Amino acid sequence: MPHYLIVLLIAFIALKASAEDYPDVRVATLQHGTVNWEMDVIRHHHLDEKNNFTLAVMPVGGKDSSAVALQSKAVDLMFSDWIWVNRQRFNNRMFGFSPVSAAAGGLYAQPDSAVRSLSDLYSQRVGIAGGSVDKSWLLLQAYSKQHLGRDLKELIEPVFAAPPLLNKLMYDGKLALSLNFWHYSAKLKARGFKPIITVDEIIKGLGVDTQVPLVGWVFSEEWRKANQQLLGQFLIASQQARHILLTSDEEWQRIRPLMRVESDEVFLALKQSYREGVLRQFGLSELNALDSLYSIMAKEGGAALTGGAEQLDRTLFWLPDQNEGVIQLEAGGAK
Repeated sequence: MPHYLIVLLIAFIALKASAEDYPDVRVATLQHGTVNWEMDVIRHHHLDEKNNFTLAVMPVGGKDSSAVALQSKAVDLMFSDWIWVNRQRFNNRMFGFSPVSAAAGGLYAQPDSAVRSLSDLYSQRVGIAGGSVDKSWLLLQAYSKQHLGRDLKELIEPVFAAPPLLNKLMYDGKLALSLNFWHYSAKLKARGFKPIITVDEIIKGLGVDTQVPLVGWVFSEEWRKANQQLLGQFLIASQQARHILLTSDEEWQRIRPLMRVESDEVFLALKQSYREGVLRQFGLSELNALDSLYSIMAKEGGAALTGGAEQLDRTLFWLPDQNEGVIQLEAGGAK
């Protein structure tokens, strides 16, 4: 065998051995969930190996399944919201949260609907994803009270259902309006349904002017303490994957089969909505904004939402850091 081939073979074997020695980071993801796009980008570009870990994805059937997997230590991280983490910490189940996305949906009406604003919603059947304590639904109720002086629950007939079913009911003309998650709202927009108000507009209407996270990576404090650097490496890889999706149209073409889109219009709407929702920064001003937002949601949702936690635990937020792995953002600043 030529000398240069022997050298290449040795280098390949050494690289393969070193990759196999990387620690696993086990992540629960919903089957066909949008976070799988990011996971695929990490794998395709070997961002896990470049950050000295091996990504291991565990598909689960739903949000509750993700929580069970995390609590039973079957996985190291899941993608969820900070309100769940706050509720757990109030009950001495210590989890942490690293913010990722402000992506949110909106209220959409049938294309030919006469509805122009919330004031036109009287007696309408409105589909709502996520149940009676869904964050967007609570915020919309608070917005209605503040801007219309009316309790939205007295004006409309809420129809609570799973996100895919709500879109089907909208497509079939069996619902007048729906308040759905961001990727389902993007599909409605692409098919010509009429936007009435977005969750981002609702939040701004409630006095919160900065972009705030709604979902991100959740992990146990026990695992974080034992894997401070590893957690940081994963979060950095996650950031790098989002940067690729923010800047590369070619990457979106590559992952298009994962998106299971039926048209170019839906594909472009999903890409645009994803990019608009990526969190650009998270510091004390965003933390203060979340504090205000939590007070509003807690007032609307009560114990069914908060589990009794009337205040936001400001110590639950963690950010990646090149030196320390992760740093904690507190009322007094990052440390």
